[in-house]
Amino acid sequence: MKKILVIAIFMVTCITTAQVKLTGVVKDSIGVPLEMANVIAIDNNTKAIASYGFSDAKGFFRLDLKNNTSYNVKISYIGFKEISTTINTTTVDVVKNFTMKEDNMLDGINIVSKMPVTISGDTISYNADSFKNGTERKLEDVLKKLPGVEINAAGQIEVEGKAVEKITIDGKDFFSGDTKLATKNIPSNAIDKIQVLRNFSDVSQLSGVQNNEDRVAINIKLKEGKKNFWFGDVTAGIGDAPNETLYLFQPKLFYYTPKYTLNVIGDVNNIGEVVLDRGDLRSFGANFQSQSPSNGTNINIADAGIGFLTANARNANKIETKLSAFNFSYSPNKKLNLGGFLIFSSNTNGQRNINTIDYVDPNTPDDLVDNTTNQTSNTGLFRFTSIYKKDINNQMNYNIAGRFSNEFKTDNINSQVLSDITETENATPFTINQDLSYFYTASEKSIFALEIKHLLQDEDPFYIASLENNPNNNDDANNDGFDDAAETLGLDRSNLFYNLEQDRRVKTNQMDAKLDYYYILNSVSNLNFVAGTILSNQNYNSRFFQILDNGDEFTPNPTIPGVVDPQTTNDTEYKFADIYAGVRYRLKAGIFTITPGFTVHSYNSQNTQYGTEFFQDKFFQVLPEFNVIAQFKRSESLNFTYRQQVNFTDVNQIARGIVASRYNSFFSGNDELINASFHNIRLNYRSFNLFNNSNVFAGLNYTKTINQVNSNTIFQPGSVVSSSTSINSPLDNESFTAFGNVSKTIKKITGRLGGNFNYNKSYQFINSLENTNENISRGINTRIGTNFTKAPNVNLSYNVSFIDQKNSARNADIKTVRHIPSIDFDAYIWNSLTVKTDFSYNETRQEGNVINSFKIWNASFAYRKDKDAKWEYELVGSNLLATGSNLNVNQNIISFSINERFILPRFVSLRVRYQL
Repeated sequence: MKKILVIAIFMVTCITTAQVKLTGVVKDSIGVPLEMANVIAIDNNTKAIASYGFSDAKGFFRLDLKNNTSYNVKISYIGFKEISTTINTTTVDVVKNFTMKEDNMLDGINIVSKMPVTISGDTISYNADSFKNGTERKLEDVLKKLPGVEINAAGQIEVEGKAVEKITIDGKDFFSGDTKLATKNIPSNAIDKIQVLRNFSDVSQLSGVQNNEDRVAINIKLKEGKKNFWFGDVTAGIGDAPNETLYLFQPKLFYYTPKYTLNVIGDVNNIGEVVLDRGDLRSFGANFQSQSPSNGTNINIADAGIGFLTANARNANKIETKLSAFNFSYSPNKKLNLGGFLIFSSNTNGQRNINTIDYVDPNTPDDLVDNTTNQTSNTGLFRFTSIYKKDINNQMNYNIAGRFSNEFKTDNINSQVLSDITETENATPFTINQDLSYFYTASEKSIFALEIKHLLQDEDPFYIASLENNPNNNDDANNDGFDDAAETLGLDRSNLFYNLEQDRRVKTNQMDAKLDYYYILNSVSNLNFVAGTILSNQNYNSRFFQILDNGDEFTPNPTIPGVVDPQTTNDTEYKFADIYAGVRYRLKAGIFTITPGFTVHSYNSQNTQYGTEFFQDKFFQVLPEFNVIAQFKRSESLNFTYRQQVNFTDVNQIARGIVASRYNSFFSGNDELINASFHNIRLNYRSFNLFNNSNVFAGLNYTKTINQVNSNTIFQPGSVVSSSTSINSPLDNESFTAFGNVSKTIKKITGRLGGNFNYNKSYQFINSLENTNENISRGINTRIGTNFTKAPNVNLSYNVSFIDQKNSARNADIKTVRHIPSIDFDAYIWNSLTVKTDFSYNETRQEGNVINSFKIWNASFAYRKDKDAKWEYELVGSNLLATGSNLNVNQNIISFSINERFILPRFVSLRVRYQL
């Protein structure tokens, strides 16, 4: 760490020598300071931008210039005449004030467009070329260099700690705004400007009557030469790895005109480069963002699919990816915009995990599980969108999206307690989402917004487990690990194998409709009246049975402790209705925007099981909410929110028949579950200061949950096999999160310091005994790096996390510490050679002892004749140290486990890229 500080100090010292400061104040003609005026210094000799800055709230600005140099200094501000003057520096600091005169011709716009960063209202515009050094190839390479913008570990874009909701290109949706496809595929040389749109709203009619503080989008402005022509690149590669030949083919083609756009993305590789994993695909393009606030009701429609593991280069030892994606937009006239996409994805991967499991229950034996998995997911997605704007007062949107999958998985497991097990799962689920909305401005004071959403979902997972059995020792004290569980489940124990099968079918049909009416009282306040309904209907059918060694089907007769009249089938219909109305009042008073409100709900949930068993819950509830925003400056605000919400579970938790979740976990629902309710308080602060090149964001989040749906888990004595059922926790669960991040740029050096604190307290029942679990985690992340445009760049980072787990069933706490230092380097040499490399070290400790450490080193060398060359040749090496596995520590209420994951071996590939 000391070496890092020495390097940083040396870099700062080198670039701050032989400089003078130009300072002053920018005011209008009557002496009022102008905040965020653009100040730019152009070297009269090189004609390049030498320095730029902005005036603060008092009109003060500062530029760092070279001594003994002549500059053309220009001051611009929308609505004022541009000021242009020559300043010759010596070795003494210069002080000069400027007075600007109004001009309706909006002079200075051209100067603004040349600025590396500009702010106009809620839009931050970055001139992409100002942050490039030649090593960039895709959008994400540029985004990582922008102040205030981060790409997190999941590949999502974050601005000031908030996830970016969507990405558009020249105002057109790119694959419905998916950020991951955009960052991985849009070529960096096509980008002119990157516009961060804060307080984003899809409907301009509602932007003035709502608080959209948490919504952020990004719009990419293309360079003029990239319009009306195909652009993009095609990459092909081959390589070598232990016992495998590597291949890669990635065409990425784009065509943009004012009237229509086409985007084509293909990807076939076995190198572990997964653009969209299964988790991404299950949420991709199917969720439609409501244009009005949430009204306090949440229904958790659970995923009844198979237990897929997310695969990437750091947790899988084999990955094969196929992706074909087509996106279009078409505007036949100024009123109508059409768009959509078609995607087919096929991911096949292999994984091996060795789990050392320490169960919380002292009577449950610890286990060592070696699990080898092979899984395939074939998914097709489509989406069609339409936006019709008759005029500024009328807008109608219709969207439909669907996902169809064919998934299958095989696990070969060796358990120290249960011996050898084989599991297979398959499913062919589909989901169709529709959304219709209409926005009508009736007058200057009245706006109506109608939104209707419909979900149709069908899931059909089928599960098979086969466990070895010695039928001669079933009643011995030292019997097989599954024998006692088999007796409880009512299985036939006279077979050489316990062959268990679970068939399920879950159908969901849900509609959410609401009407918002906004009445504008005056220029600083408005009322929002809302009325709506949520109607949901789910059907759940399942069957758990055993296949005997002779092939016959056997229906078990279970006797599970704590479960009344356990069944091996499910025939459940669950209906839910919420009819609600509410009002919100929005007031702007000075720097404050205050929005109190409430909604009144009439709830009716009922479930019918086996055609005769009926349970109903009807009640009324008032859900208050309150929001206040303090806007200290144009780029500094504090946001406080309080909400009370109601959380309903779905049919998967209510159906009371036995379901085999896994070979060692069996579940039975609870038909008398009631809703959970929670109180949530959030406080967020953000400051984006271009005057001193600093970015600060911080937040607090506290949630208290009442009647949380938890579980009562009962382990078979001396076995790792458990059965569980859902219960409403008699005690309140609590969680508290605090985070903060400060980043600052000094010349070409960027530093960041961040931290987080998380506290979670929850209650479960293990063997019908109350169990309290507390998790406390703290983390610090730091980074210091350079952002040169004509020199190599280095980024050094260090992350450390501390995790403490307290559980009432344990005598001692479990404390884990994780250290992750890393470095990455990129350079553009001789205007032809691009060098990139990154190295990370990961170490996990417990009680001061190192329980695991691993290193990952990747590198690439790319050659092109010059920056405009069509052909590029690249040598890529991943996992060059041939690290075989990494380790992850998992802590939950049931157990503490150390998971060793085997990863992709050393890969070396040669690639050829042709740029259109």
